Amino acid sequence: MTLTDAATIPTARTIRTALPGPRSLELQARRTSAVASGVSKGFPVFIERAAGAIVVDVDGNALLDLGSGIAVTSIGHAVPEVTDAIVDQAGRFVHTCFMVTPYESYVAVCEALNERAPVEGPARSALFNSGAEAVENAVKIARHATGKAGVAVFDHAYHGRTNLTMALTAKSMPYKHGFGPFAPEVYRVPMSYPYRDGLSGPEAAARAISVLESQIGATNLAAVLIEPIQGEGGFIVPAPGFLGALAAWCRANDVVFIADEIQSGFCRTGDWFALNAEGVTADLVTTAKGIAGGMPLAAVTGRAALMEAVHEGGLGGTYGGNPVAAAAAVASIAYMAEHDLAGRARHIGAQLLSTLSGLADELQGIGEVRGRGAMVAIELVEPGTTTPMPNAAKAVAQACNAEGVLVLTCGTYGNVLRLLPPLVITDEQLADGLGVLSGALRKVLG
Repeated sequence: MTLTDAATIPTARTIRTALPGPRSLELQARRTSAVASGVSKGFPVFIERAAGAIVVDVDGNALLDLGSGIAVTSIGHAVPEVTDAIVDQAGRFVHTCFMVTPYESYVAVCEALNERAPVEGPARSALFNSGAEAVENAVKIARHATGKAGVAVFDHAYHGRTNLTMALTAKSMPYKHGFGPFAPEVYRVPMSYPYRDGLSGPEAAARAISVLESQIGATNLAAVLIEPIQGEGGFIVPAPGFLGALAAWCRANDVVFIADEIQSGFCRTGDWFALNAEGVTADLVTTAKGIAGGMPLAAVTGRAALMEAVHEGGLGGTYGGNPVAAAAAVASIAYMAEHDLAGRARHIGAQLLSTLSGLADELQGIGEVRGRGAMVAIELVEPGTTTPMPNAAKAVAQACNAEGVLVLTCGTYGNVLRLLPPLVITDEQLADGLGVLSGALRKVLG
């Protein structure tokens, strides 16, 4: 797609056929015969072009994207500054392996991360391919630096699909079911989930720390790994003070505090990172998703003393920090800063929370509206209870999709609708999407 093609993409939702359309149905039939059935089946519209917050399918339908490829295209689709950087780098060279013959863009990404990540003191970074790979390497670094093996994770956590990260992930189906045995020395502790536990941050932290001390022991624990705002688990925002108390306990007990900012990082929550909202710093931070405008890239950024405890050759990988992906990241991070996408995320969040909170007052079945910045969720429950309603969440998402608004679900119980619009979405586009979502919620819950 050329920039001229991008300029011709509609700026508003435009539906020309039933969804999915005939061409998408043809491609879906090809997918069924060619692609492994274990790969998740979402909304079967096949995308041909995209720009900003609009994706256009092979039947010419212009859909409004409120998922951003699960928080990946946070800067929007087909941003010229990023596509130009990709094309320029691809024309120069596509791969050499940074460990063999290095290149500047890898270094530039690390410099940008070291400057912005919520890490105290001098920082160092290493680049990888995916969020799961970043998490695995963070655990490696923590174990190597401390000489300890145990890793504590939280209820409702999601950290990936590799063997170690499946052990770190909480939800069995579909992520873990039938894939064991899993990596050892992983322990699970209770998360702060204000809607369901009613605890303050300090109270929830005391509960978690009690489990850490009584069931694991600090002398056995290399790291505490947590998403500052949980993603796949249901966009769970811990009560204020929870993260700070955990970080303080880790510092006092020679335990590495790892923040998994893979979904919440890069302006998504209204700050560069979700930890920023409480002034909390981590020893190690994992990033991916929004880092490179859609190109596969991930990173671990941490305190220099920790990162450099690992022997030379202990970190790396053939494709880690690929030059095309790194060039995209340099351009993406610069775009976020120049256009104040953190501020834009706060603006989007205010609109989302205002509209959805009004709906919560109107409709029984909305247990809670929560989130921060442009990372907002709606938890659906049986009226008057906290019993999850996964079928209702699925029905709302399907109703939105049928009208050309891409909405995702998540949550341990499958009962949460999650909104992750591109941070460049216009007010008009957002209002349109919220109108469709509101209608779907009234239809399903009314």
